Amino acid sequence: MKFDNNRPIYLQIVSEVRKDIASGHLVAGQKLPSVRQLAVDYKVNPNTIQRTFRELEGMGITFTKRGMGTFITEDTEMIEEIKTSVVDSYVNAYIESMKALNLDNEEIIAILKKRLGGAA
Repeated sequence: MKFDNNRPIYLQIVSEVRKDIASGHLVAGQKLPSVRQLAVDYKVNPNTIQRTFRELEGMGITFTKRGMGTFITEDTEMIEEIKTSVVDSYVNAYIESMKALNLDNEEIIAILKKRLGGAA
């Protein structure tokens, strides 16, 4: 993963976990790799992963079972909220980019329909 120097790394990893949940790569109740393993995978300090885990748990996205590890929440409403939030952020970024190119709503919709194979 390539990190953005303008955002804390732990928040970027939180975003990555949220994206993995939204895409179904991480599912409810799934055990996350250990702090050490994730630190190796992301090439970051283990303290950064520890902070990521604290943030995820504080958000209710994960929970810890003492001696067993960290797991993705089993709360299906939370999973759906994460999916909706991640999708919304991608859609909003796309719309903002298109508006910056001075495209109006109809032009944006026509582009999407064309790319998705529908009639404009």
